[in-house]
Amino acid sequence: MKLQAKLNTLALLLLLASTGTAAAALAQDAPQKPQTPLTDGPTVSSSPLTPGTERLEPDDVQTPSTDVSTEMQANRREQRSEEEAAVLPYYNNYLTTYRLGPEDVISVTVFGQDRYSRNGITVPPNGRINYPLIAEGILVAGKTTEQVAEELTRRLDEYIIDPKITVALEKAQSARYSVLGDVAQPGIHIMTRRLSVYEALAEAGGVLNTGDKSKVMILRRQADGTLRPIRVNIKEIESGRAREMAFLVPGDQVIVPGNTFKKIKGIMDMLPIISFARIFTGGW
Repeated sequence: MKLQAKLNTLALLLLLASTGTAAAALAQDAPQKPQTPLTDGPTVSSSPLTPGTERLEPDDVQTPSTDVSTEMQANRREQRSEEEAAVLPYYNNYLTTYRLGPEDVISVTVFGQDRYSRNGITVPPNGRINYPLIAEGILVAGKTTEQVAEELTRRLDEYIIDPKITVALEKAQSARYSVLGDVAQPGIHIMTRRLSVYEALAEAGGVLNTGDKSKVMILRRQADGTLRPIRVNIKEIESGRAREMAFLVPGDQVIVPGNTFKKIKGIMDMLPIISFARIFTGGW
């Protein structure tokens, strides 16, 4: 029995030895594949880059290109600041000096008190608007928005603790001026902003070729009721020789007189009438 067991063990060892030799032979005959080393990072493709392209590394930053230099951008910002500094006083001067009148539209804002704020208040012909807590209303005609805000603050101080009130002009309708004489569109216009005499003439269609630009006249009513003439030379303004620009105030009348060409044109227009009249008077 012992001998038989030893023979079985020897046969098993020979079988295992032969199997290992065959496996080694098969492995040697199989084609060898290149081994790729394992890495912790992502796999990078080994395909060649397209000519003309450039691969960005992870820490590379791609900045957008611009055609405007830093100096040019600074000049643009400086130019915008200069334009705002020139334009804002131009309009603020008109708004701070504007006197309210009939048909103007204003708004009243009371900070923290929405029930006392009002929008779209149209000034009636008597110049007095209705307002909560003020039985008789408040007279606004002839006053600036700042003066109206000061009066409302004083009147509401007994009802509201430390009231903060702002009055704004929403639409200017009462300020008017007229342009008469040799212009394309004479008539009365509404002054919604600070207006120069040159702009007023432009809005009236411009001066006709029969108008005298060197003798334009502004008639301005004084406190005593008289009209003071102010002469303006538009030719000097157009050529840049004028020292300052003339601005209008509500109620101004701009008059453009006729020139020599207008007188000659008037005479030429009268010639056919005179010739026709001479036929009946025996002038031939």
